[in-house]
Amino acid sequence: MPDARIIDGRRIAAEIREEVRAEASRFFDTEGIRPRVVFVLVGKNPASEVYVRNKGIAAEEAGFSHETHTLPEQVEEDELLDLIRAINADPATHGLLVQFPLPKQVREERVIELLAPEKDVDGFHPLNAGRLSIGQGDYFAPCTPLGVMELLSREGVETSGRHAVVVGRSNLVGKPVALLLAQKKRGANAVVTLAHSGAGARLGEITREADILIAAMGVPKAITAGMVKEGAVVIDVGINRIEDSSRASGSRLVGDVEFETVKHKASAITPVPGGVGPMTIAMLLRNTLLAAKRQRAGAIPSTR
Repeated sequence: MPDARIIDGRRIAAEIREEVRAEASRFFDTEGIRPRVVFVLVGKNPASEVYVRNKGIAAEEAGFSHETHTLPEQVEEDELLDLIRAINADPATHGLLVQFPLPKQVREERVIELLAPEKDVDGFHPLNAGRLSIGQGDYFAPCTPLGVMELLSREGVETSGRHAVVVGRSNLVGKPVALLLAQKKRGANAVVTLAHSGAGARLGEITREADILIAAMGVPKAITAGMVKEGAVVIDVGINRIEDSSRASGSRLVGDVEFETVKHKASAITPVPGGVGPMTIAMLLRNTLLAAKRQRAGAIPSTR
């Protein structure tokens, strides 16, 4: 069979970002409200600094108001929690994103539980996670899983009745994308297997059954051609930096899939970089716009 169709995440993300920009402009014209997202960055993690900077640039391009609070690595947990409470209480702020990881003196679960569910545009709060799990009510799903679903939809990949195997069980990607795929609605309705390292030597046996294979383990090139069914759609969520002496930087990015061999068996595949990655920020923008609209309409989830 011919090599796989390459799913261009950059192109699709650009389309979504333009759609969000246009919709946010209409929202401002009709309601006088500019969507606003606030980022909280703790410490000097270079990767986190780049992520937050890029999110701010994307928010600016979408016509959003945005602000970044940068706290020192040694910040006390209570100081961070007080800042989150203040942002929660600000009616002009629609989305709040705390960049992880956090320093060891800060308990991530306390931060996540304190986020106002209606402003939790990353979809981490237990109320959002719970509503996602039952597929009911207003909630926000995590941005990367939403990006995966959007890629499948816009590429015309049929999911209903297909066997989707998700490799990886993180709360950030694996579990939520499995739940989204299994929902009984158009663009989902898949038969889902959630696989992980516990499968051991049986992992390849499981992945070879997949019509749609989603790799989200964080292990470079873990999915090889022998683990992929002929004609499968392969979505690679992994972003791993490996050594490469041929590059000036001495390293390069690769996914969880051995792209060069798997592309000869798959019918469609996402590259790394340029596949799922750009979709995450696009979906963050869409979630923030949705948050602004819900808050304007008074459709706000409550923990009480």
